[in-house]
Amino acid sequence: MTETNAEVTEKKSLNFIEQAVEKDLKEGKNGGRVQTRFPPEPNGYLHIGHAKAICLDFGIASQYGGVCNLRFDDTNPTKEDMEYVDSIKEDIQWLGFQWGNIYYASDYFQQLWDFAVQLIKEGKAYIDEQTAEVIAQQKGTPTQPGVESPYRNRPIEESLRLFEKMNSGEAEEGSMVLRAKIDMANPNMHFRDPIIYRILNVPHHRTGDKWKAYPMYDFAHGQSDYFEGVTHSLCTLEFVVHRPLYDLFIDWLKEGKDLDDNRPRQTEFNKLNLNYTLMSKRNLLILVKEGLVNGWDDPRMPTICGFRRRGYSPESIRKFIDKIGYTTYDALNEFSLLESAVREELNARATRVSAVLNPVKLVITNYPEGKVEEMEAINNPEDPNAGSHTIEFSRELWIEREDFMENAPKKYFRMTPGQEVRLKNAYIVKCTGCKKNETGEVMEVYCEYDPESRSGMPGSERKVKGTLHWVSCAHCLPAEVRLYDRLWKVENPRDELSAIKEAKNCSSLEAMQEIINPDSLKILKNCYVEKFLETAKVLDYLQFQRIGYFNVDKDSTPKHLVFNRTVSLKDTWSKINK
Repeated sequence: MTETNAEVTEKKSLNFIEQAVEKDLKEGKNGGRVQTRFPPEPNGYLHIGHAKAICLDFGIASQYGGVCNLRFDDTNPTKEDMEYVDSIKEDIQWLGFQWGNIYYASDYFQQLWDFAVQLIKEGKAYIDEQTAEVIAQQKGTPTQPGVESPYRNRPIEESLRLFEKMNSGEAEEGSMVLRAKIDMANPNMHFRDPIIYRILNVPHHRTGDKWKAYPMYDFAHGQSDYFEGVTHSLCTLEFVVHRPLYDLFIDWLKEGKDLDDNRPRQTEFNKLNLNYTLMSKRNLLILVKEGLVNGWDDPRMPTICGFRRRGYSPESIRKFIDKIGYTTYDALNEFSLLESAVREELNARATRVSAVLNPVKLVITNYPEGKVEEMEAINNPEDPNAGSHTIEFSRELWIEREDFMENAPKKYFRMTPGQEVRLKNAYIVKCTGCKKNETGEVMEVYCEYDPESRSGMPGSERKVKGTLHWVSCAHCLPAEVRLYDRLWKVENPRDELSAIKEAKNCSSLEAMQEIINPDSLKILKNCYVEKFLETAKVLDYLQFQRIGYFNVDKDSTPKHLVFNRTVSLKDTWSKINK
């Protein structure tokens, strides 16, 4: 018997949002429907914090048989672009979700304008011609009431005329705004006659030059939810203080009608905060524009496309978000927790291959010259159905330079004179020495092999303590490997940036340059990978044995292979920074 979504849900503890949704459904609110929305502003690329909201918005809708729509909050044409619209769609689908419908806040510009005119006529809104600085000063403080604008009681007809002027192109930006008339003494600062329309003489990416007056987020958000039939508006915690205004505008929109059981309900949850990570779109834009990173999809960026390019899988990101959960308080999560989710997921799916990043030549002196054997390499020991591939073995091999030491300590179980090691999937060899150049650098390492010790052969069970990976010099491919590390040197770059800017009175860029990690990217040019990777495709998930998880970068070509390190095999960062 197949379990329903609801039955599966009951078996695990529900988070507070799921509990609220189930309560609403039991009480028959909104006709027993569940409809959510994901409402990004198309002013940048989505980051890992947005992934948490995406998983919640789409997950709740799926869990309770509802629908999640995608709505672009395109109310600020000075920052928005179709490039961002397209990237947002791609990221949502890559994470494994599909929207029911696509909407834009600009779809409702006429309805929002008509609603604003209605408020002016009802004496609930007025045109204010003071500067933004004066209006901000008049707002007061959380403990002191605000001061009413001298324009607060201007005649309705005059406000209507000036509102039309705001949208005609006659009025300059900043010369006037439309404010809701609520309560300048309200302890909630958002109720102190908030600005609901401002002038932006900039063409809109969808509506062109039709509008010059644009609604503010607080005015457009709740109404758009209502127009679309949203039942549960899920927001991050900074919107807790905005919720009363959200509800008030909806009340005003449908005044006189019973909305108690048929209205959007806003619920707030904690943002995703990661240490050693900066997620402000404004600051990410600075990184891109100033060339501190190589674009929005730079694998050091916390953008979803950056994580994708680095080799993170959508399943690993969803698994991480499920682990940290949803609460009503903010916390700083360990980046290492995200990396552990990636390791766990890639361990189950990544193809095992051999790659040598810092090569030194190993010559097997007693192996016949010209002889080549094909060794079987298991693609993934965690997946019996993953199959295997062959890797060529010959007299001359590349091994990692760090796997040889001429004068090794007692517990060094790799290549050193007089000691045996196994070459993975091949033979046991004994090191006999090395050749150096004039400066003392090791140029070649020498060893002899035991012909009876080939892996899988009868009698090959003899155990040695070390196993090394390798590639055949005559059968490998050159490659470039990019090793990525954290972009920031400090655990909380957001707070550190603020502190530096305040202490030194400097720009965000100057502050960033003080705490950015100069070693966040190391490019290794002289690497070798096995020939099997000749046909590897961009974003293929790989494990370079004994080194880490990697993927094929979009810069890679058949003549110039490029691989990105996704994450190391073990968490070395936490140990270093304790």
